[in-house]
Amino acid sequence: MLSNIPYFQNEFHQDLQQVNQVIGQQVKSDVVLIEQVGNYVIQSGGKRMRPLIVILSGKVLGYSSPELYRQAAMVEFIHTSTLLHDDVVDESDKRRGKDTANNLFGNAAAVLVGDFLYTRAFQLMVGAGSMKLMQIMADATNIIASGEVMQLINIGNIDLTEETYLEVIKSKTAKLFEAAAQIGAVLSNAPTEQEIALKNYGMLLGTVFQIVDDILDYVGDEESIGKNLGDDLAEGKATLPLIYLMRQENSEVANAVKDALTNGRREKFAEIRHFVLNSDALDYCRQVAEKIANEAVQCLSVLPDNEYRQILAELATQSLTRKN
Repeated sequence: MLSNIPYFQNEFHQDLQQVNQVIGQQVKSDVVLIEQVGNYVIQSGGKRMRPLIVILSGKVLGYSSPELYRQAAMVEFIHTSTLLHDDVVDESDKRRGKDTANNLFGNAAAVLVGDFLYTRAFQLMVGAGSMKLMQIMADATNIIASGEVMQLINIGNIDLTEETYLEVIKSKTAKLFEAAAQIGAVLSNAPTEQEIALKNYGMLLGTVFQIVDDILDYVGDEESIGKNLGDDLAEGKATLPLIYLMRQENSEVANAVKDALTNGRREKFAEIRHFVLNSDALDYCRQVAEKIANEAVQCLSVLPDNEYRQILAELATQSLTRKN
């Protein structure tokens, strides 16, 4: 387990504390509501995966200056702003086991504070003094927004292919993982080969994370994953387990899934979950995720062989069995 790696026994907590210090400083505002909502969302938990990837991608290449933590905080601000906006779009009432910001403070406050955090992230980017980093993040945020729109227009799409599904999650979710990994390489002035390797690693890792999220929507524990099971089905999102079922020969199952997706029928979740659990849909999803995770580990072969490379590899393989 990751907790057995020396880094996670001490150094990780020190790194996270430095990131949290930056976040605490940057979320401050003379506007009370901004600070209230910002602190509520940021302190509501989360795995801090994206900041961790920034830190590890720098440290694996021997870079650990204070700028690394500032840019790790920047990535977390981008991520948090997208969550605030997502919850409004999805009309979610629970995130990480707590009430969503839009549920507590209203949609308008959630959207506007999301905008504040988004622009604060760009202020932190400017502070790095790297036009290349700015370009990476400008492109990444644009693609993330495009991915969100792609997901929106595919709500209730029973003809969604696995290829299009992967395109959506690579844009919506994995792109920020990719940028996070690339940032460490850019700050480190790494050779092109190593920068590309980390960039590709991040994209693959993010893809695995989203597929595992889709699996957890059927086998996870609500308290552990911090959201309501069946939310994706209720919102009409055709995730990989459902895409798999719809293309199988059993017309009864396929038709039930199509009906539930088309009509956003949460009351059908128990029936659809039964179909998912009594098929090989989740096994198929795990196989897809495992193949991608192995590709992510292979990307790391050009990096220095040190503790941080080991952690990056473990993140990819252990993400397959995570519970939240």
